[in-house]
Amino acid sequence: EVQLVESGGGLVQAGGSLRLSCAASGFTFNDYTIGWFRQAPGKEREREVVSCISNVDGRTRYGDSVKGRFTISSDNAKNTVYLQINNLKPEDTAVYYCAAAAIWGRRCPIEYFGYWGQGTQVTISS
Repeated sequence: EVQLVESGGGLVQAGGSLRLSCAASGFTFNDYTIGWFRQAPGKEREREVVSCISNVDGRTRYGDSVKGRFTISSDNAKNTVYLQINNLKPEDTAVYYCAAAAIWGRRCPIEYFGYWGQGTQVTISS
């Protein structure tokens, strides 16, 4: 059974940092692309691309709104992907989801991601 479990969310003041984790099991982790997406309050039909990483060759991609503040990394030995978030802003408030895709897409196309976690809430106070 495929499982993706996010952790590390919470309530943080603006300017602070968080590290989100996505622990994966039930599939060949090294063959997949793992992505992070977020869903902001009031945007229940819209999941924004945050970042994705290919576990095959290490390629990464970031959404325009997070470049320079977010860093994605993967520990293939632990089957875990991390998202380091620095200089948090109130507009980063969202539920953050990790997802897995069997193929790489240059812009982390959401339709490629067939497996999803339950999400972790990140709330930034100003």
